[in-house]
Amino acid sequence: MPYPTDDQRDRPWVMRTYAGHSSAEASNALYRRNLAKGQTGLSVAFDLPTQTGYDADHPLSRGEVGKVGVPISHIGDMRQLFDGIPLAEANTSMTINAPAMWLLALYVTVAEEQAREQGRDTDEVLAQLTGTTQNDVIKEYLSRGTYIFPPGPSLRLTTDVITWTVQHVPKWNPINICSYHLQEAGATPTQEVAYAMCTAMAVLDAVRERVDDAEMTRVVSRMSFFVNAGVRFVEEMCKMRAFTQLWDEITRDRYGVTDPKARRFRYGVQVNSLGLTEAQPENNVQRIVLEMLAVAMSKDSRARAIQLPAWNEALGLPRPWDQQWALRMQQVLAYETDLLEYEDIFEGSTVITQRVNEIVADARKEIDHVQQMGGAVAAVESGYMKSQLVASLGEYRRKVESGERVLVGVNKFDTSEPSPLQAEGAEAIETVDPEVEASAVAALESWRSQRDSEAVDSAMARLREVAGTDENLFEATLECARAGVTTGEWAGTLREVFGEYRAPTGVSSSAAPGAGGELATVRERVRATGEELGERLRMLVGKPGLDGHSNGAEQVAVRARDAGFEVVYQGIRLTPEQIVAAAVQEDVHVVGLSVLSGSHLDVVPDVVEGLRAAGAGDVPVIVGGIIPPADAEELTSRGIARVFTPKDYELTEIMDEVVTVVREAKGLGQPQLAV
Repeated sequence: MPYPTDDQRDRPWVMRTYAGHSSAEASNALYRRNLAKGQTGLSVAFDLPTQTGYDADHPLSRGEVGKVGVPISHIGDMRQLFDGIPLAEANTSMTINAPAMWLLALYVTVAEEQAREQGRDTDEVLAQLTGTTQNDVIKEYLSRGTYIFPPGPSLRLTTDVITWTVQHVPKWNPINICSYHLQEAGATPTQEVAYAMCTAMAVLDAVRERVDDAEMTRVVSRMSFFVNAGVRFVEEMCKMRAFTQLWDEITRDRYGVTDPKARRFRYGVQVNSLGLTEAQPENNVQRIVLEMLAVAMSKDSRARAIQLPAWNEALGLPRPWDQQWALRMQQVLAYETDLLEYEDIFEGSTVITQRVNEIVADARKEIDHVQQMGGAVAAVESGYMKSQLVASLGEYRRKVESGERVLVGVNKFDTSEPSPLQAEGAEAIETVDPEVEASAVAALESWRSQRDSEAVDSAMARLREVAGTDENLFEATLECARAGVTTGEWAGTLREVFGEYRAPTGVSSSAAPGAGGELATVRERVRATGEELGERLRMLVGKPGLDGHSNGAEQVAVRARDAGFEVVYQGIRLTPEQIVAAAVQEDVHVVGLSVLSGSHLDVVPDVVEGLRAAGAGDVPVIVGGIIPPADAEELTSRGIARVFTPKDYELTEIMDEVVTVVREAKGLGQPQLAV
């Protein structure tokens, strides 16, 4: 067979790396380098203050600025982020949800400015913009935690973005229905498909009330999804075929879309970052490749865009070289192999068909159940979907802890030679300069002092007025962007109108599956220690700062409760002061903190110092998260009793160690080891 020409091969998917940190200037340089290496799309990671609608000088932003993404406070930052990058030629994905309208308005404003600089018609340039805003806030209540407003107003913001972009930016995908984080929160393939479809239905039901039939077809054609691909790549590929089948069915039957092309399931993917391991991290390379195959091998359900994590993301922020390696994985698959030369290679497979049919049938049942409850929003507010995910993740952890599910290098084959990839120690990951936050705060103060304050006040007054009506908020948001309003001011104005929200944690209705001998032994130690102290042991589980990835904290809370602790868990987004106040009020015996965003050196010692100032310095503090060894040593030197990282996967063993920590703090002597 002769070597195929380019026109005989399928066009490769859009290749991205999820990137951004420190500042708009540093991230712009990173994007330019990545594009020069052959990356065909940009995927912007925003820092947590930006994602949750806070400025860099807000108390909750402390320690979070520039850590997991780029801080964007105003139009000046957005100009800098895309300096020298023609937006009319770019394909940009923005992982942003609650403030999606705000970030897209900034992006659109920069595109308009570029058009005027080039002497081009602004409407012409907007019509050429391609890319995606994630903009699926329902999954934020279930998994990722970067929500701001209650579900109703949040759904309004989403529908406002969709109806505005269909009219003005017709090639833009105004929403990614994002099941990615559902899988990381524990979703089975059935749950991931079902809950994503329920979310899409909630959005489309809301949009349908505001557009005509012709526009509805355009809306459906611009709907996109963002999915997760785990290492069980055959099952994951079947999941994608199930997604494709169900989406075609729902959009045809529920929304009357007759054009098959408009009904096509369009999705981008990042493979499972939380499935990467700290232990023997070199194994993550083959995990990433196998997970990529799940969304690339089947032509009929192939991803439109792929972004891969780096091998060392379980250790910290990847370096540019690590991201380059992840990009090269995609390029080898697309350009060196023969994958793109064939029709769907699974067509007619009885094994694949059977598994797809099973996922479709089970997903339909779960979709029907959620619809009977009143739809996705009602299932969020009742806590149903969240409790289902917490339970599923608990079952997954049980299988890992028992060895029923193998993680190579973690619970099996865990002997290892020293890794040359980690020979550099702390230099094996990217670190963010501690001065980044101070610089961002100073730049923000300078921005505020130099802008037209009357224009800002007028724009925010208009935003507040429109928020109180059913008028589309996008034009008022554009006015804010052009006037120099900041991210915190935009979100703060809407907070005044819509209020804030705390989603159900899903912890109260979940339990650890099974109670093996190890858990029973720890439960006895908890009981006996409580008897020695004359009261039941109480543990506060806290999420300081803006890190909304609460999966680990929720599993710790469930296991602690099942081990016999009385557990105080108030969910995400707490200041150190709030955690200290709760610990004192509840008179707890230990405080457990979870931090995955890199802010541990800032917020965790604040809790220790706060407890001392409140006269509760004898309450030990433990912490878990993605914490490099040098940082763990520093935390220990600053009074943290124990530091746990992803390699500490045995939750029952952690509970046993927590009992030891309490006994040490209370001077009860050395206990017998339980497990």
